Amino acid sequence: MSDQSFWLIALVVVLVAVASVLSGAEAALASFSPARAEELADEQRPGAKALAKVLTDPAPVVNTTILLRLIAEISAIVVATILVFDALDGRANTTTLQARWPSVLATVGIMVAVSYVAIGVAPRTIGRQRAETMALASSGVLLALTKVLGPIPKLLILIGNALTPGRGFAEGPFASEAELRELVDLAEASSLIETDERKMIHSVFELGDTIVREVMVPRTDVISIERSKTLRQALSLLLRSGFSRLPVIEEDLDDIVGFVYLKDISKRVFDHQEAQSSEKVESVMRPVLHVPDTKPGDDLLREMQAARRHMAGGVDEYGGTAGLVTIEDVLEEIVGEITDEYDDEVQIETLPDGSVRVPSRYAVDDLEELIGVAIEDEEVDSVVGLMAKHLGKVPIPGSHVEVEGVQFTAEFAAGRRNRIESVLVKNLNPVQSPESDEDQS
Repeated sequence: MSDQSFWLIALVVVLVAVASVLSGAEAALASFSPARAEELADEQRPGAKALAKVLTDPAPVVNTTILLRLIAEISAIVVATILVFDALDGRANTTTLQARWPSVLATVGIMVAVSYVAIGVAPRTIGRQRAETMALASSGVLLALTKVLGPIPKLLILIGNALTPGRGFAEGPFASEAELRELVDLAEASSLIETDERKMIHSVFELGDTIVREVMVPRTDVISIERSKTLRQALSLLLRSGFSRLPVIEEDLDDIVGFVYLKDISKRVFDHQEAQSSEKVESVMRPVLHVPDTKPGDDLLREMQAARRHMAGGVDEYGGTAGLVTIEDVLEEIVGEITDEYDDEVQIETLPDGSVRVPSRYAVDDLEELIGVAIEDEEVDSVVGLMAKHLGKVPIPGSHVEVEGVQFTAEFAAGRRNRIESVLVKNLNPVQSPESDEDQS
């Protein structure tokens, strides 16, 4: 072995080692928590301040790390190619391209194995297993190299964006939402997290694409109270409806002036008994928060937290009230439907007095088969919708209405939104069969 070959082998080993270290550092920084970096800085661990600075804006350092790793890896491949050519082709004294194919294939095979194991798999595994050690050790060096290289990584990213169709990346194509989603899916496939946890994490990403209109209680399901009503009337409506908060209106739902809370009325009436009949709802109502019904869910959640509001009114493009939205509505987009432990599915049941208990969403078109009376109404589909239409307001437990000789009575409400779950349907004019007439005679 000549001195030149010895130094070429040594150079390949050094370049592979450098690429391996950079690959491990990249994996360590990608998996390290900024909060943990701040804790290490408070503990005055060596390299912790540099690490915290890197994680504050990781894109430039990550770009530099990837660029240096590629330089070291490609350089190692080129030097290894020269080394193999000198070892094989030099001895055979071949110069034609056809005669050099064995050397090319040998170089490809060797460097693929070396790159996959020594640069791809092993250092990334070690980088994630010992993220704290590698991140602390490499942060200072990578920060310095980022300053030395200056704008070179950003310039290469701009060139890549110019050559790539579509929208480019300002900081390079790294740590995107798509990559994070893929990592979550891989974590589930590796049994590191449960399926429900994966769905919840994906729901957090999707919250920014969900608007208020998609999660709010629609206007047709909103129960409200006029500001001129007394505290006693408001208390009665709150208790009968099952809600703890109600919007206060001036004339209609397009003019919500505030919200009234059950606990505020209860405290006021407990402290001053005469207030229940002498004071109006407007005396205890709280300010209202209006938001566009096109507002993203994550922005709404932050705004409601900052304003310390539990409920907000959704406003459509014409300035009217489209519905109401609560913090629970937004949280349900992440954790799923929040139901009460007493919520049971309503079954169709015939009672001794001749009335029939049906689910509130029971189809109006199916009533003829159930009670023998056909009710045709193209504007509504469900029993509770039919009641709301004829009442002119959202039905609450105890509400009743008569339509074409059939009495509908809202029985009870359930669930977080206290929606009517069952309705009693009774035919007030049952048609007796001939057999029944003969038995009575």
